[in-house]
Amino acid sequence: MGRKEENIKYATTIMKTPEFVRNLGTAAHIDHGKTTFSDNLIAGAGMMSEDLAGKQRVLDYDEQEAARGITINAASASMVHHYNGKSYLINLIDTPGHVDFGGDVTRAMRALDGVYILCCAVEGIMPQTETVIRQALKERVRPMLFINKVDRMIVEQQVTKDMMIQRFSKLIATFNEKIKANLPAPLNKEWQVSIQDGTVAFGSAYNNWAISAPYMKKTGITFSDIFDYCNKEGGQKELAKKIPLHEVALQMAIEHIQPPTLAQKIRIPIIWKGDLESKVGKELLNCDASGDVVFMVTKIIMDKHAGEVAVGRLFSGTILKGQTLYVAGQPAPQRVQTVALMVGADRIPIEDAMAGNIVAVTGLKDAIAGSTVSSLQDITPFEKMAHYSEPVVTEAIEAKDTKDLPKLVEVLRTIGKADPSLAIEINQETGEHLIAGMGELHLEITVYRIQNEQGVPIVVSPPIVVYRECVKGTNPQGFEGRSPNKHNKFTFVVSKLEKGVCDAIHKGDIDPDAKIKDPKALAKQVMDLGMSDPIQAKGIVKFKFDNVLIDATKGIQYLNETMELVADAFDEAMSKGPLAAEKCSGLKVVLIDAKLHEDTIHRGPAQIIPAVRDGIYGAMCEAGRVLLEPMQHVFISVPPDYTGAVISMITQRRGTILEMGQDGSDSTISAKCPVSDMFGFTSDIRGATQGRALWSTENAGFEEMFPDLQSKVVTEIRTRKGLSAEPYDAKYYSGL
Repeated sequence: MGRKEENIKYATTIMKTPEFVRNLGTAAHIDHGKTTFSDNLIAGAGMMSEDLAGKQRVLDYDEQEAARGITINAASASMVHHYNGKSYLINLIDTPGHVDFGGDVTRAMRALDGVYILCCAVEGIMPQTETVIRQALKERVRPMLFINKVDRMIVEQQVTKDMMIQRFSKLIATFNEKIKANLPAPLNKEWQVSIQDGTVAFGSAYNNWAISAPYMKKTGITFSDIFDYCNKEGGQKELAKKIPLHEVALQMAIEHIQPPTLAQKIRIPIIWKGDLESKVGKELLNCDASGDVVFMVTKIIMDKHAGEVAVGRLFSGTILKGQTLYVAGQPAPQRVQTVALMVGADRIPIEDAMAGNIVAVTGLKDAIAGSTVSSLQDITPFEKMAHYSEPVVTEAIEAKDTKDLPKLVEVLRTIGKADPSLAIEINQETGEHLIAGMGELHLEITVYRIQNEQGVPIVVSPPIVVYRECVKGTNPQGFEGRSPNKHNKFTFVVSKLEKGVCDAIHKGDIDPDAKIKDPKALAKQVMDLGMSDPIQAKGIVKFKFDNVLIDATKGIQYLNETMELVADAFDEAMSKGPLAAEKCSGLKVVLIDAKLHEDTIHRGPAQIIPAVRDGIYGAMCEAGRVLLEPMQHVFISVPPDYTGAVISMITQRRGTILEMGQDGSDSTISAKCPVSDMFGFTSDIRGATQGRALWSTENAGFEEMFPDLQSKVVTEIRTRKGLSAEPYDAKYYSGL
């Protein structure tokens, strides 16, 4: 029996007392040291050599992760640690930092109760750090701050003790501001971090040492001592023996992060919208191991031998081998084949798993990342996870050999299950399939997996950007769409959806896929968000993406019976707009009048759907169609000599400079660029600055295109999609 197996055997006994369980994660900007930090915790539990901690990166076990030196998948490890004479079970998830894999971070947060936010002492709080703080707080995961790479600050930047304290104070103040802005009272005060109470630690994950205020009292080591140790040969090795990182980090988590029994009382009301007074509601709040099973899948791992492994958080009940469970929204019962705890790439089987833990289960064939799995058939599923960015870059792929076509379709389906951040469109007719991802790297890695791991040779098109369609103004007179038999007429007015309502959909405050249960509450919510017309607010029929269909008619015969078909046609029109057959975004479609044939046979789907679709398309033509293109914020830090080269590079890519500043000796530039002009940016910026620029990007939503550029892009998209080069005008849609 190896060290891992022994550790897990011990873990199964601790699991029975949830007070000694902690579910933790690491999150940070790319290259701020998350996986290196995780190594220290694994080594501290005796599962790997302490000499290799920080060098081996156990949780980057994928060959692409090892080759690129970045984390791509959120990986988990369960381990036992001893603190103050007691044993604790720590379930740790190490998340990626690259902006393309932000979806993995959001999903991992759902399983956690506390998270170490790592922050590089040299770079400070970066854009992705802010995003992960927001992601954690949205899920009510308590953040702790770990300031990493302190040795670099002392050795490379030669800072004095006063300068260091000043810089740390500024960093902690910024961190607390983010907490205050993203949480309601009283949590926004209670969850603030501070050096005094031990929710902040400093150290070097690569050199395996760390220090916090409580640990200073315990060991007597001060900041001055740390300066001395860092400046002498071999001093950091001595520090690693005196103040090992894993002890400091665990003390911080055990003292400040609540066990699942308490954490779920704060988290469940936010992430589960069922009845909290019901039997299952109480079991969830109390993390009751004797209750019904409620398990939330946060990740699907594809295993060559075991098939699909569902990893997730067990919020209540006990999962046993051979048990029958149901995936919410899927009718077929599923049988649990194995239950296991994860340690990086290894799954170590156990007999049963209790509530409050992060476990891996095989046999749940219908589950995808984000599924709710339960022993009850009609459980209210958990809230959908709101991602901060959406897929903006698409590639078309097809099998090199026609005999591989069926296999490719199967592979795409499994990849879509494992990574919900990918949008996959399978076209059985042409054999050309579209995969849309968060960025170039995301797609590059997906293509690598299809070819090398699944063994399907494919042909890949150059990356294409995903656009959205909207309108400039409105068509006050309304536009009438007619059915092919001319017996049914629908009049529509379209305009931009109020910004407040759009933002609420993007943040996840309004779920566009949920059924409207309480129209009055929704009407009040949208009016508070800026929709001024009460008739429109009360008449919301449905949402599709971030578009809304409103019925503002009064007393029209037969409309109730036909409304379902109108909603289907609205879905269709929003999925493919009139300008370039791209999705619509931020559109308010108001039905102001309708005339329907009295005989049901004359108002079937073949009549109603074209009439409504043409009505919406025609109204969009009259209101002035615009194409929205995806934008990215670019943050660049570069020596002053290269500032000119960077600025000219951004302006060449149709970028706008938002602000420029000074950070120490470097210049900082913040800009906004269209995604379509950002391809190949990595190699260009390295060339222009001789590799001296530090840069990062984050999604900045969609913005209107310049009219002169729009017609060129529309023609390109339509030609690529096999449509006529010119979009149709309002006259075509009026059926005259």
